[in-house]
Amino acid sequence: MRALAAAAIGLAAALALVLALTAIGPPDSGTSPKPLLSSIPAHP
Repeated sequence: MRALAAAAIGLAAALALVLALTAIGPPDSGTSPKPLLSSIPAHP
């Protein structure tokens, strides 16, 4: 019974964290002007 209560409390805390982050929204900072390298550069 204690394990079930602990699991319920943990689930409620995780759900509250997700809802809080959803309410805050994404950060206002823009994206980086430098592109990410997605492939290995060619050797000279």
